[in-house]
Amino acid sequence: MSNNGPGVTNPMLYDPPEGQASNSKLMQFVAGVGVSIAAISAGTALGWTSPVLPQLALSNSSVAGGDGNDTSDDSSFYLTSDQGSWVGSFLAVGAFFGALPTGFLAEKIGRKYTTMSLALPYLVSWALIIFATSAEMLYAGRFLIGIATGASCVVAPMFISEIAETSIRGALGAFFQLFLTVGILFVYAIGPYVSWTTLSILCAIFPVLLIVAMLIVPESPTYLVKQGRRSDAAVALKWFWGPNCNTQNAVEAIQSDLDDVKGEAKVSDLFTKVTNRNALFIALLLMFFQQFSGINAVIFYTVPIFQSAGRTMDPAICGIVVGVVQVLMTFVSSVLIDKAGRRILLLQSSFIMGSCLIVLGVYFKLQNDKADVSGIGWLPLASVVLFIVSFSLGFGPIPWMMMGELCAPDVKGLASALTVMFNWSLVFLVTKTFGTMQEYLGSDWTFWFFGFWMMVCTLYVFIKVPETKGKTNAEIQAILSGKN
Repeated sequence: MSNNGPGVTNPMLYDPPEGQASNSKLMQFVAGVGVSIAAISAGTALGWTSPVLPQLALSNSSVAGGDGNDTSDDSSFYLTSDQGSWVGSFLAVGAFFGALPTGFLAEKIGRKYTTMSLALPYLVSWALIIFATSAEMLYAGRFLIGIATGASCVVAPMFISEIAETSIRGALGAFFQLFLTVGILFVYAIGPYVSWTTLSILCAIFPVLLIVAMLIVPESPTYLVKQGRRSDAAVALKWFWGPNCNTQNAVEAIQSDLDDVKGEAKVSDLFTKVTNRNALFIALLLMFFQQFSGINAVIFYTVPIFQSAGRTMDPAICGIVVGVVQVLMTFVSSVLIDKAGRRILLLQSSFIMGSCLIVLGVYFKLQNDKADVSGIGWLPLASVVLFIVSFSLGFGPIPWMMMGELCAPDVKGLASALTVMFNWSLVFLVTKTFGTMQEYLGSDWTFWFFGFWMMVCTLYVFIKVPETKGKTNAEIQAILSGKN
C-alpha cells in the first residue's frame, strides 16, 4: 500500500481506466489552487511595501498632489525612512508569532477551516491599512497581516502535502511558492500606477476569494481519519482522487500510518526520535540557506543593477520584470520537480546563485575602486536575472515543499510551525542587518558573504539532503533513520 506524503496514503490502488488518471488528478490541482489563494494573499502582503513606501516617503510630501501621475496625493501622512523600515519589518515579526499557533489550530479544527479563518486577519489588516492615518496604524496592520502570512506558510503546504498523489506531489508542493510570486507580481504590476489605498483595496479581494474557494474544497482525509471520521474521509478521497478510488483500502492505509504514532506529539518528540530530529534539522537548514542566499539583497539592488546595465530604466518596469521571471521560473520548477527531482534542482540553485553573488561582488568591487565597468554593464544584469531564475527553480519553492514531505504525520504541524518561525526570524534578521552590512562591509563583501553561504549550501545538499521524489512516507522515514 503506497503512501502519498507525510501521513497521506495513495488512494489510487487500482489501474485506472483510460482517461481516469488525469481526471482524478484534476481535483487535486483545483484544491491546490484554492488553498494557494492564501499564498497569493501572502505575496501581496510581501510585495506591498515596494511600490507603497516610495509614495509615503517624507521626501514626497513637498510634491504630493503635484502632477496627475503622482500616486501619493491621497495620503494624509508621510513616513520617515526609519518608520518605513519598521512598516516593512513588522510583517516578519507578525509572521513569527503567527506560525506556532497555526500548527496547533490545524490539528484542532482541521486544515480547511484553519485556512478559511486566515481571511479574517487578512481583511482586518487591510482595513487598518486602508484607513490608516498614522504610522502606528500601519504598524498594527502590517503586524496583523504578518500573523496571517506566517500562518499561511504553515497550513497551506501542510494541506497540499496531504492531498497530493505521489506522482504530482512535487508539482502541487511548488504551488505555494508559485502563487506567492503571483501575489508579488500583482502588486509590482499595479502598485506603481495607483494610490496606495487603492492598491490595498485590490489586495483585500484575495482573502474574500480564499473563503469562497475553501467552501468548495473538502477537509484533508488524513485529518478526518485522525478524528475518527472515516466515512467523511472516504467521501473526501473520492472528491480528490475520483469516483473509482478504493476508499476502504486508502482509509485503512492512512489509519495504519497514524497507528504507528503513539499518543499526541510533544515538542520533545522532535528531538528524541532520530527521524523527527533529522527531518527538522534538514527543514531548518534549507530555510536558513533560502534566506542566506541573499535573495532580499539581490531584490534590493535590482533597480540600480538594471540601471547600470541599461542607462536608465523605470523602477516600476524593473519590478515587473523581476516578478514575471519569478512566476515563470517557479512554474517551470513545478513542472520539473517531479521529473528531475529535488536534489538536482537544489544543487543547481545553490551553486549558480553562489556564482552570481560572487560575480556581483566583483562588479561592485570594481565600481567602488573607480574602475571602468562600462564594457561589462551587461554582466550584473545577467547575474541578477540568472540568480532569480535559479532561486525560483530551486530554493524558492523546494524548502516549503520538503518541509511537508520530510515530517512524520504526528509532528508535521509542530515541525512546520517551528520551521516557519525560524524562516521569518531569518527574514527579519537579514532585512534589518542588510543596510548595516552594506555600510560596514561594503556592497562587494556583502554579496561575497551570501555567496560563501551558497557554496556551503551546495556541499550540504550534496552530502545530507535526501531525494524524496516518488518516495512514500515510510521510505522517507527509513532514509531519515539511516536505513538504506
